[in-house]
Amino acid sequence: MSSPNDIQGIDVSHYQGTIDWTTVKAAGIAFAYAKATDGNTYLDPMFQTNWSGMQAAGVLRGAYHFYETHDDPVTQANWFVANVGALGAGDLPPVVDIESYNGDYGGNSVAANLQIWLDTVETALGRRPMIYTNPSFWQQTVGAGFSGYPLWIAEYGVSAPTVPTDWSRWNLWQYSQSGSVDGVDGSVDLDVFAAPDLGELLRWMLTR
Repeated sequence: MSSPNDIQGIDVSHYQGTIDWTTVKAAGIAFAYAKATDGNTYLDPMFQTNWSGMQAAGVLRGAYHFYETHDDPVTQANWFVANVGALGAGDLPPVVDIESYNGDYGGNSVAANLQIWLDTVETALGRRPMIYTNPSFWQQTVGAGFSGYPLWIAEYGVSAPTVPTDWSRWNLWQYSQSGSVDGVDGSVDLDVFAAPDLGELLRWMLTR
């Protein structure tokens, strides 16, 4: 499990309601990801509030898109980019959250369409995206070919997460779905960065 000495983060959406980001920062949270978009048309109603709130509080911020396998990957990518806008040097890499299968788009495999999303976002934002997934979904639905992308893995109740065969290591680990953090009402996802050093996190950001 995560150690108190690790670099702690959270990820949020409208389900957390209004977040007191100053209190979150004071509670020791160094970074956070906020849900921006989902599929072709959904915009999280709290995204802009969270996006500006994280920055104002000094929490390293990132945005993620929930990927729908049955939707056009180009439309999804452009929707995400349009709502997030340009990323600053101090922002975390953009993320695609791929964890559920609900059909293929355009006769392509999930992997082929995911690559289109990744390429479209990287071209538009000038930053290489990170992939969020869980081990079983990835192995069963996507497979190999993405080891050049940073990995954010979700797995709970284990001392260390399972790394899919496509990667040699993880970058972020979502280790709990039911955490408690001052400044957030109710439960929240808890994450940790791979190295217990804030300077390393900052250097990693600049290479992505």
